[in-house]
Amino acid sequence: MSERSNLWGGTFDITLEMEDQSIESPHRHYYDRSAYQSPLEDEVKQGWLLRPAMDMEMKRKKKKRCFNINPTVLIRSLVVVAVLAGFVALVAFLATRRHHHRPPPVQDNYTIALQRALMFFNAQRSGKLPANNHVSWRGDSCLDDGNGYLNGLQGGYYDGGDAVKYSFPASFAMTMLSWSVLEYSAKYETAGELNHVKDIIRWGTDYLLKTFNSSADTIDKIVLQVGKNSSENCWIRPESINYPRPVIPCSTCPALAAEMAAALAAASIVFKDDHKYSKKLVHGADILFKFATKGEGERYAGGSDPPSNFYNSSGFWDEFVWGGAWMYCATGNSSYIDLVTSPGLAKHAEAFWGGPDHGVHGWDNKHAGAQLLMSRLRMFLDFGYPYEEMLKKFHEQISEIICSYLPGSHNFKRTNGGLIELNHGKPKPLQYVTNAAFLATLYADYLEATLTPGWQCGAKFYPKDAFRDFAKTQIDYILGRNLRHMSYVVGFSDHFPRYVHHKGASIPGYIKHQSCQEGLRWKESKKPNPNTIVGAMVGGPDKHDGFQDNRSNYNFTEPTIAGNAGLVAALVALLDGSKTGIDKNTMFYAIPPFSMPRPPPPLVGKP
Repeated sequence: MSERSNLWGGTFDITLEMEDQSIESPHRHYYDRSAYQSPLEDEVKQGWLLRPAMDMEMKRKKKKRCFNINPTVLIRSLVVVAVLAGFVALVAFLATRRHHHRPPPVQDNYTIALQRALMFFNAQRSGKLPANNHVSWRGDSCLDDGNGYLNGLQGGYYDGGDAVKYSFPASFAMTMLSWSVLEYSAKYETAGELNHVKDIIRWGTDYLLKTFNSSADTIDKIVLQVGKNSSENCWIRPESINYPRPVIPCSTCPALAAEMAAALAAASIVFKDDHKYSKKLVHGADILFKFATKGEGERYAGGSDPPSNFYNSSGFWDEFVWGGAWMYCATGNSSYIDLVTSPGLAKHAEAFWGGPDHGVHGWDNKHAGAQLLMSRLRMFLDFGYPYEEMLKKFHEQISEIICSYLPGSHNFKRTNGGLIELNHGKPKPLQYVTNAAFLATLYADYLEATLTPGWQCGAKFYPKDAFRDFAKTQIDYILGRNLRHMSYVVGFSDHFPRYVHHKGASIPGYIKHQSCQEGLRWKESKKPNPNTIVGAMVGGPDKHDGFQDNRSNYNFTEPTIAGNAGLVAALVALLDGSKTGIDKNTMFYAIPPFSMPRPPPPLVGKP
């Protein structure tokens, strides 16, 4: 990999020597050259040294003896000598090469960042932890969650730093991770993280299946939240929680249910080789989507999701498109593509209208992601009539959105350091930036897979690499190429946030039990967190590239699983080393061969 210089004069690339010494590398070996001295090599050298004396002895003997040599015997002897000489030369060559052993290649920035970003999910696990969790300061926690509610609500992920489990952002995180696996499983495997990311997804989907009666055919409620945010008057490790945690269900929550359906549907494709589990996920997704839409589809006339202190849904029609698209990919049932391509649903979702958040993909707004997913159907399956008209509109819309990310567009401002302001200067910008980087890279890979050299953005044609370059500049900013020379991913490089808003990371692991009030001293401590929550992407800087490394200011320093899911997806998309690009077919494995109906005949005027 070519070296990339950074803004402060050094190299932006990380070598193994620059990594945290506490992280062992399985590739780091030291070699004693003398220990690899080959005895064969010594024998070869001795043979060459003795040869002059041997030649003289042969000449002396020849003078004493003269005899006729059979030509056939001579030729065979020469062949044997040549073979032996070649073998000796090969042994000498191999022995010499052992003195010049090449160490394994150094991992690139994105691979290292990917591995660490995935470790954040290990630190966020709730419940009984597996033996391979590999986060030394975490332990079992909240084992009594949801006791008496269905089969219990143990497990899942804490959303951020306050040990609360929210179903909405958790579902979005699992959907994004599954999408990245379906597109880039070869890259995950090259990085050695495919099994890890699949374990992360399954931990999340196992919990989501507990939040409703997933074995039934119909349901009337799902769990919205477990636990309560109480950072103001309670600051303790999750392992110290010994009080009952509230379970908040909801009976009318179309956005949440449709997002949960998307998560289970996408994961069912990831785990398609585990037929029993995949079938269970599909069944759960099906009843969730019916619960979300009440079986009414675009004619849904029910209520909206209940208000929440932290994760309020601004609408549900975009989740209907998003969830329906994933349901079609997971089942191949044409009723789902009929729904998501119906003009009425698109009109409700305002899929083709602008607005300040148009193109800002995130846990609350799925328009851009749904449009790219639907464009994938058009680009690789070529459905034609009767879906082509609507799929073409989705394709045109996502193309405009991806174009709007480029520096030549005026849709979004940028900070002086180059960070795109997708949420218009509001706090916690990085979660939206990583999602945009993922979509832009995926869009470029779709163009490459269809042998399309680029795209026309307004009056200017951009090669496909321009979209990937946009993604790289944004991810590089997050990793440290910014005006503050700070990595916003904890544990990546030497300069990263030390006062992360995270209860578990801020309290020493040796403290097993304490009260809410006793723990507040750790929140107010002026010392850096005693535990490094490796891979956590914090909220990020403000619109002036400023950043407050302050434990109490969660807008700057709190990480979330939804944010990290976008980071993971963007990083794996940007990885080099795999020539396979995207996996075009796995996502469509459940879709049957398409039989295109004939369009209706043109109307003929009456004579």
